[in-house]
Amino acid sequence: MQRMRENALIALKAAGRTALNAWVSVGSGYQAELLGYAGFDAVTVDLQHGPYGFDTAVQLLQAISGTPAVPLARSAGGTLAEINKLLDAGAYGIVCPLIDTVDAAAAFARACRYPPRGARSFGPARGLTYGGADYAAHADDQVLSLAMIETTQALEDIERIARVEELSGIYVGPSDLGLALGLGASAWPHPQLVQAIRHVRDVCHAQGKYTGIFSSTPAMDAALQGIGFDLITPGNDAQQLRAGAQQRIQPLRAP
Repeated sequence: MQRMRENALIALKAAGRTALNAWVSVGSGYQAELLGYAGFDAVTVDLQHGPYGFDTAVQLLQAISGTPAVPLARSAGGTLAEINKLLDAGAYGIVCPLIDTVDAAAAFARACRYPPRGARSFGPARGLTYGGADYAAHADDQVLSLAMIETTQALEDIERIARVEELSGIYVGPSDLGLALGLGASAWPHPQLVQAIRHVRDVCHAQGKYTGIFSSTPAMDAALQGIGFDLITPGNDAQQLRAGAQQRIQPLRAP
């Protein structure tokens, strides 16, 4: 019998290896495909801040699915309807923003699991095409549910959030967490922010949970890898495009 395509991110964690994740803020299927072939372990389609909607997200997931990278999505919110549609569209994991409480984390986790473990409705569509004929039998164990920790309320409740049974793990949003702590959106490496991030990582790993985080600079990338996050996102596609263009232009602008 054909088995569901395995989530390579789970295998990387088991092997103790850091996964590298690309982030699609530009609604271009070609660009998403290029990132999928660039050496990243995963590519995340961003519906929270990306200037595109669900129809474009499906096309981005299709483009990623033809590459070696695992297709993920950040939902715009935590509704069951949106999360179901993204999983049915073939996302192998959901990053859900603004999970502030244990109740919100539990509701999100349930949206990513079929009954009796959760509340997800059956209708896998592209999930079945990409995942394989027995998708429904194994999806609960292969799909990642990652709750974003980016507020002081979430930070205070992190120990209870990390104990939510069907929650795969967390994904830290350092910019919003820095803002919430009164430090600003570019606070790294402020000791208070570093301490908060380390605390989240330690609590989650103590519960056997997956940990991911967004990073803004190469120095921050290295520091976060040293802290021991399972997945690191080294900037988004727009930042990488801008940085690459500036790197090529600057020598030609020199006097």
